[in-house]
Amino acid sequence: MHGPVRAEPLPLEDIAPRVLSEVLRDVDLFVGVTSVGNDPEWRDGGPEGRYRRYWSSYSTGSLSETARTRRDLLARLLPRLAVGDRCRVEDRFLHVTGELHTYKIHLGSGNVLMDQGDRYLCIVPGGATAGAPGTYLPFEGDRMLSVILSKALLLADDTKITDPAIRSQL
Repeated sequence: MHGPVRAEPLPLEDIAPRVLSEVLRDVDLFVGVTSVGNDPEWRDGGPEGRYRRYWSSYSTGSLSETARTRRDLLARLLPRLAVGDRCRVEDRFLHVTGELHTYKIHLGSGNVLMDQGDRYLCIVPGGATAGAPGTYLPFEGDRMLSVILSKALLLADDTKITDPAIRSQL
């Protein structure tokens, strides 16, 4: 036991800046991953479609602070990747040039739009996206960045996609 738990709130100025930053980052990540905007199956907008506008604005709308940080990291990381010459970061999207289409991956939601009228491309992430044991990833803790990078790698080489659910949308 570490002693009594304090029950009253602390003034912000009494919280170490690094601790406050980490707590706020965790809250931002929690809110981001629990949003229905992350659910590609939720495009119907819920009961009577009343949340359709929210889903649309979340899936391609303004970036959160975490997503803006993700954008900056991607801009530095892309030139080092094998598909870097097929990708560019612009505003809210990672643009990927494949052989079949050009794609836009939203840096907040990870949703993919294809050329020809911004058609939605549903790609549901598979199992674990973590690196091999002992591999350092500069973005650990940001699962969405892993999802975005995985989608970019897949779409940059879109002629080799074998998943029938994805191929039928191309």
